[in-house]
Amino acid sequence: MKSISPLIAAALLAATLPAHAALKVFATVPEWGALANELGGDKVSVYTATGPLQDPHHVEAKPSLIARARTAQLVIATGAELEVGWLPLVLQQAGNPNVAPGKPGYFEAARFVTMLEIPTRLDRAEGDVHAAGNPHIQQDPHNIARIADALAKRLAEIDPGNAAAYQARYQSFSSRWNSAIAKWEKDAAPLKGVGVLVQHRAFPYLSHWLGLQEVAALEPKPGIEPTSAHLSEVLALIQRQPVKMVIRTAYSNGRPSEWLSSRANIPAVVLPFTVGGTDKSKDLFGLFDDTVQRLLAGVK
Repeated sequence: MKSISPLIAAALLAATLPAHAALKVFATVPEWGALANELGGDKVSVYTATGPLQDPHHVEAKPSLIARARTAQLVIATGAELEVGWLPLVLQQAGNPNVAPGKPGYFEAARFVTMLEIPTRLDRAEGDVHAAGNPHIQQDPHNIARIADALAKRLAEIDPGNAAAYQARYQSFSSRWNSAIAKWEKDAAPLKGVGVLVQHRAFPYLSHWLGLQEVAALEPKPGIEPTSAHLSEVLALIQRQPVKMVIRTAYSNGRPSEWLSSRANIPAVVLPFTVGGTDKSKDLFGLFDDTVQRLLAGVK
């Protein structure tokens, strides 16, 4: 009987061994799921807990989420209390010590950016306020860049065998992202100083980045549905201080902004807000491509 050559034997052995399993990532919102895929490629298996048309503040801690968190090797959350109503319960029920807050397997994006709208006092009578500041940090691409750097390092820390792959993908992403930012900022130059209304205070990072002037919010307090009386007050305000458009997230109830749009004769602009919020926002690049173009269309 012929003996098997060492090369063939090694190949047969490799075929019987399990392939290196992809790192299991639990992302709370679509933007962090998309970023994990950009940085991880085939080295990660990403589960996103919420959809683009779902309010990330209000999520049910379903058994399916708990099951995913139980097997996750990395949890990527926004933090700044965005997920406070559901993520702590999911993690508690999952009983996975590797992704508990404070462990390397728990990553909070808000820790790596400068927070806006930090309240001077905490009072629930003021609505849905967040002690650490406004948590909608994904609306500024410079924040995405800072978070990408930190996340690439965390992926390498948790999965050192693939550290070189994560670094290479980060370098590629960073180069493409910086080029995209330059283009977005050039295209969006006409938006600087433009007055807008916001339905929910979800856009301070976008406004800060592009120089939009938020004149008023349709919600009397964050998270509180606007009354007809308050909408009438806003309508009276913009007679004295004109605005070009009223903007809202893709997941928001459109009735308040459409009511004001029809009476003030200004466009109601729906922004994707996160990856998948509109047909053209299929990834992080599409998110900002579509956001800028929709705002420019609103001005025109």
